[in-house]
Amino acid sequence: AYVLQSLTLWREISTEMFRLWYLAEQDMLLNGSGYRLVDTGQGLNRVQGAPRLSKAMQGILARCQQRIGSWVGSSVVHLGDHNVPNALHFIDKYTQVPRILNPVVLVMDTLPKLGRDPNIAAYLSSIFGSVEGARSAILLDFCRHAFDGSGADNFFDAGSCIDGRLTSAWNWCSKLEKKNYFPVFKLAGFTSFDGDFK
Repeated sequence: AYVLQSLTLWREISTEMFRLWYLAEQDMLLNGSGYRLVDTGQGLNRVQGAPRLSKAMQGILARCQQRIGSWVGSSVVHLGDHNVPNALHFIDKYTQVPRILNPVVLVMDTLPKLGRDPNIAAYLSSIFGSVEGARSAILLDFCRHAFDGSGADNFFDAGSCIDGRLTSAWNWCSKLEKKNYFPVFKLAGFTSFDGDFK
C-alpha cells in the first residue's frame, strides 16, 4: 500500500507540475513574503513559505488519499522548512521523479528482449532462476528499499513524510551499483540516473 500510494502521489504531482510550478513562482514573488538565509544542514538556503503551493499540494494529497482509501505513514508536506526550504526546492525535487523511475521502467521493458539472447538468459537463470526471477528481484528490492525511510540523518527528515519518500528513493539510486542486479541495468542500456534514457 505504501509504495502504491507513493507512486500514485508522484503521478498526480507530475500531472500537475505546470500548475505547481506556476504557483511556486507566484509564492516566490509574493509581496511581503521575504526569505531567511538559513543553514539547513544542506548548506545555506533561502527559507521561504509557499502558501499557494502548499494549498495545492494538500489538495493533491487529499485526492490521492481519497482514491486509495487508507494512508500509510505521515502525510506531512515539508515546504518552507529545513527539509524543503522553498518552492523552487520542491519543484526541483519532484522534477527528479522521472529520473528515478525511467531507468527501472527501461529495465523492465528490456528484460524480455535480453532473455531471448541465450547467453544473457543463461546468466539471468544462474543468478535469478529466470528472466521473470530477475524482474521479481529488481522490483522487490525497489519496493522494499526505495521506500524504506532511509537516506537522512533521522526519521523526521526521511521517514514516511511526503518529501521523505523521495529521499528514500534517491538513497536507493545511490546504492544501485552495489546490487547483484546492477549488471542487468547495464545490459538494458542504463548509464546513470542523470543520463540519457535511450
